[in-house]
Amino acid sequence: MRRKRNKVMPLVLKFGAMVTALALLGACSETQLVIHAAKKIARDTTAPAPRGIYKIGKPYKIGSVWYYPSVDYRYQETGIASWYGPKFHGKTTANGERFDQNNISAAHRTLPLPSMVRVTNLENGRALRVLVNDRGPFAHGRIIDLSRRAAQLLGFIANGTAKVRVEIIADESRRLALSYGRGAGQVQIARAGKGTHHGLPGNPTIRPAPRVAVTRAPLPAAGGGGSSPAAPRPAAAAAKSPVRTASAKPQTDGRIIQQAIGAARMYIQAGTFAQYTNANRLRARLSVLGPTNILAIINRTQQMFRVRIGPIDDLKRADGILEQMIGAGFTDARLIVDR
Repeated sequence: MRRKRNKVMPLVLKFGAMVTALALLGACSETQLVIHAAKKIARDTTAPAPRGIYKIGKPYKIGSVWYYPSVDYRYQETGIASWYGPKFHGKTTANGERFDQNNISAAHRTLPLPSMVRVTNLENGRALRVLVNDRGPFAHGRIIDLSRRAAQLLGFIANGTAKVRVEIIADESRRLALSYGRGAGQVQIARAGKGTHHGLPGNPTIRPAPRVAVTRAPLPAAGGGGSSPAAPRPAAAAAKSPVRTASAKPQTDGRIIQQAIGAARMYIQAGTFAQYTNANRLRARLSVLGPTNILAIINRTQQMFRVRIGPIDDLKRADGILEQMIGAGFTDARLIVDR
């Protein structure tokens, strides 16, 4: 009898061990299933990207330069574009949305947020619709800061900058304003600096300065004399954009319009005057910085005279001249691109 018990006991122990192993295996599988399900639930319940507000913003000052956000459905400007990406990826934009460097978006200093613009790379002819939902750039010689993806599509991700034309798409920008609650009286006039990717203080003490009309301000006589050239004739073509773009749909879907372009040259625009005499005085004063010229334009029904330094071939040199002028008190000076 004892021998039979000894033979039976190992079998019982083995069977018990098998049951225990199977139970543990089942428990382990169940644990993995629970973990997998928890991960899936976490993915499925991730909070969506926050919807931003419609924002214009109060006047604000960076360094010695004032910026005046406003609604301008006739806006178009040429200059230098830059781009931003990994350092700000996932952070909040100026209108409360989440910045994604892989989306097509941009930062602008004064346009309403959001707005839709068409950005044309004047160096390769590529044009792209871009959603503006952030404030910046605050480097004096830049007019727009594009997301990494937008810069890739426009073909200047490696260079870091490009000569561009920025034009607001009025109809789409109006629709955006309505969809964000502007039509219901829910416009948020927030401080321009809050939430920007450029580190502008969140609650700056803003003291709006009056916008001085420099176009008619008399200037002191320039030293060194020199003959004054005859006033140039107005260039009617200057009032028209040399870039023709095709119509576009509201969404930023990454489609690029390819255009024929000519040579784009950089200038520092020092000021715009209603009186040729004042423009010529400033031209003489700035001649020490490089070749200067006066461009006559028609602004609506009034003849105006723009004083420009250039053309300038090197961007670094153009940035240096611009900073020098702003430091000397010419805070309205800006870097532009022309043909």
